[in-house]
Amino acid sequence: MRPSVLLQAAVWLMLVSPAIRGIEAQVKAKTPKPQRLGAGMETRRNARSGEIEYRRKTGGAKNETAEASDDGRATLRVGVNLVELNCTVLRQDGTPVRELRREDFRVLEDGVPQAVEHFDASNEAANVALVMDASPSVLRDMAEMKAAARTLAVALEAQDEVAVVAFDADAYLLLPFSRDREALEKAIEQVSVARGPSPKRGSNIYEAVYLVAQELFRGRKGRKTIVLLTDGQDSGLGLTWSPESALPRTGDASGRLTFEDVARALASAGVEMQAVSTQPRPKGMTENWLAAHRNGTLITAKARELEMPHYTLYLAELVRRAGGRIYFLREIETLSTIYRRIAENLRAQYTLGYYPAAGAGMRGWRMLKVELPGRADVRVVHRVTYYVAGAP
Repeated sequence: MRPSVLLQAAVWLMLVSPAIRGIEAQVKAKTPKPQRLGAGMETRRNARSGEIEYRRKTGGAKNETAEASDDGRATLRVGVNLVELNCTVLRQDGTPVRELRREDFRVLEDGVPQAVEHFDASNEAANVALVMDASPSVLRDMAEMKAAARTLAVALEAQDEVAVVAFDADAYLLLPFSRDREALEKAIEQVSVARGPSPKRGSNIYEAVYLVAQELFRGRKGRKTIVLLTDGQDSGLGLTWSPESALPRTGDASGRLTFEDVARALASAGVEMQAVSTQPRPKGMTENWLAAHRNGTLITAKARELEMPHYTLYLAELVRRAGGRIYFLREIETLSTIYRRIAENLRAQYTLGYYPAAGAGMRGWRMLKVELPGRADVRVVHRVTYYVAGAP
């Protein structure tokens, strides 16, 4: 190539490069259009297993966030071969214990010791889905919610990926999992305007959580956490004081989602729940009470006698099943303080993985326990169950 041509090319690059960089910056800062979760999808109950199946509607539009098999049914990547268990080790004063090793831990499934094959001390990136209630009942707290969400973004590690979902009657994905904190800021600003052109009335909390588990977390590795901010008053599942209201109805083939389906989805995928309630803490729902009932359902007649609202109990029950913690906004200085604590706990987590013994893959719930032999001075916080899904 002649020198004159090379000179012309160099000049052209000098003139065009700033424009290209400007376009790249605009593309990076652009926030994706809100996408309604569950669009073109449906739930159907498998008559053989009794479990809910998440699948594409016949002839429905393709939902790009859901992965489906060739027969149109969403693929359930349960990952029962390796069970991953996140835990935090705390001293008596609540400060985390760090620098523990694999051999310090003992894991039991249904009382049977398991060999820890995978160990990570908060080095893997965390996948955090920020799920925010945008129904009219919490709009008065919207400014504080947005400010606190920014606090969470700052407190997380740079390698952690964050997604943002806002919901009322429908759930909208405002930001897929991303490390781009500028895009995260823009998504947080969109929360109050996440509704569609003809919004339905209501607050479908547990449907939103289910859709997040199915569409955002499927196939993702590492630590998985939902940070849910809500008043807990769900209008979609018809939950009552009767424990039966949380279970699938016998012979129901309509695909009606239930609380049990939501709990199974989180537990089988290993998604932890950090729930922040905008309601006051019920008087009897102390940390000691929750710890004493961690191995059994919270929806009981005794809890009703203590005048605990059933909608708050269901929120705490989901946390009990999935692992994590329930916070109450009105008893802590600010929501930002809560989010900082959540980020700190994520940084102090250990992830333990084990392969269940042969024959342990039968469908149903399993009880989990993590111990530190010889360390009576600490307590281990972890999910107490996981769910093995049946074959479709």
